[in-house]
Order: sequence, then structure tokens, then C-alpha cells
Amino acid sequence: MRPVAVVGTGSIGVAFGIVLARAGRYVRMWDPVADGRARARHDVADRLRMLAGHGLIREPVEEVAGRITFHDELESALWDVELVQECAPEDLDLKCQLFALLGRHAPAYAVLASSSSALVPSQYGEGLDCRDRILGAHPGNPPYLLPVIELIRSPETAGKYLDIAAEIYTAAGLTAVHVHKEVEGFLFNRLQGAVLREAYCLVRDGVATVADIDEVVRSGLGLRWSFMGPFETADLNTRGGIRAHADRMGPAYERMGAERGQHDPWTPDLVDAVTEQRRRLLPLDRWAERVRWRDERLMLLRSFKDMDPGGK
Repeated sequence: MRPVAVVGTGSIGVAFGIVLARAGRYVRMWDPVADGRARARHDVADRLRMLAGHGLIREPVEEVAGRITFHDELESALWDVELVQECAPEDLDLKCQLFALLGRHAPAYAVLASSSSALVPSQYGEGLDCRDRILGAHPGNPPYLLPVIELIRSPETAGKYLDIAAEIYTAAGLTAVHVHKEVEGFLFNRLQGAVLREAYCLVRDGVATVADIDEVVRSGLGLRWSFMGPFETADLNTRGGIRAHADRMGPAYERMGAERGQHDPWTPDLVDAVTEQRRRLLPLDRWAERVRWRDERLMLLRSFKDMDPGGK
């Protein structure tokens, strides 16, 4: 395996270094600030010890850390790499400058990926000769504990580079999710943002306190969402599946959205599309079996939390 480079040694850069080195890759890390490199070296060792303490690393910490090197010069960090993971701050001008540099100094075959949380590839790749190799690769934070990564292509990103990136991330233990259109915030932050916007509104309107809202998520929504998403949750909550759920709850959700100035009803054709996708994943004749599976998982989680002195 060719090495990979991580450009930017903040918390996300450190996390990517750990994910890739833990999977056996040699990782070259670069940051323009010497203090940033020194801090990252300490953070890498600290996080690896924590992961080892929980049995999440199969090798000695020293072996994994030994595959991560820190470079003073960008050119040396980029030599012969298969992928460059840009982890600079969320600043469009800075990212444009960095990708211009990466296009000049990285190998012509290297994938150029950004961990940007909201900016899309066509923004920081605009006008660059290397724009066919540029894509977004946004992780959950921290990716050594949240094993999902969103892959975002611009209209000019070549499919082969998307495939190479997906192979590298998958081999590193991440589940690659493809975002089919360039939208600000992608999936992770748009879903997270929707919940957070409503939470702020509920506090503003005097409906609930910050502590109570966090408790509803921690002890209710969050337990279910830790192993299944909103569509599967709705599908299993109502006998007859997600179509029955939409019939019963759709009008209420439509009113709640309109109250916030977002009138997005679940139209019949949209419900048909969602239902068709869910039934491909889970035929209705297996619905009861899957409900039992859900309950077993929740029982395991409750048992664990009840044993945890810090849990609720």
C-alpha cells in the first residue's frame, strides 16, 4: 500500500492519522505551524493509548504510532502518496490555496480529499487542473470511534478517484456513504442541524429546558439512533411499516414543519419512493422479526447503561 498524507494536524487531522495508521497505512502528517505538529504528535500518542485501553487497537501502540511521521515540508509529506486528506480550518480561501498547492506537488494519481464540514468540492476545486481528482470526504467526529464517512463529488470529479477513495476508507474500517448532489452540510450536518435548530427553538419558546431536551435525546431518540436511522425507526414503530406511519403521522409533522416556516409535506410520490426503498431492505413479512431485533438491541444498551455508574 502506498502511504497517505494528512494536511492539517488539528483534531480531525490527528483522528484521520489514527484511523489510517490503525489500518496499516503509513501516514505522513504536515502542518505549516511547528507547534501544531508538536501538539499533534502528543495527541496521537494520547488517543492511541486510550483506544488500546478499550481494546480498540489490535497492535501495540508503538507500532501504530510508528507508522505516523511528521514533516516540516509539504513536498516531502506528499511524495508517492495515494491519497491526500486535507484537514485545514473551514475557510474557503485557505482551502483554495491548499488545493492549488496539492495539485502542483502531489503525485498525478493521488486522490485529493477534503474533510470540510460544509463546503463542496466545486468551491475549493474551481479552476484547478486537478479538479477531477478532488472530492469531499467528511467524517463523523472522531472517525476512530464513529465509523462513517461521506463522499461528495463535484460534477467534474472522475469516478475512478471516488472509487479509490472509497476503497481506502473502507479498508480503514469506515463505511463510505455517497452524497449524490453537492449540498452544503451534506447528510451528517444537515440532519444534525435540523435537530439542533428545533432544540434552540424549543428553548426560545419556553417549551423545555436545555437539560430536558438533552435528556429526551439521550434516553430516547439517541438510544434508537445508535443502531438504526430515522427511516428504520419510523418503519418499526408502526405495524404496517413506514407507509402506515406516514399516513398516521404525516399530517402532524407537516403542521410542525409549517409552524417553523418549512412547509415540506410528505407527498404521496415521496412516501411511495421511501416505502419502496424500505421494503427492498426489509420485506413486510420480516417486520415482526426486525421489531424483536430492535428490542433486543435496546435491552443490551439498557443493560450496559444500567451497569455504567455514569449512565442514566
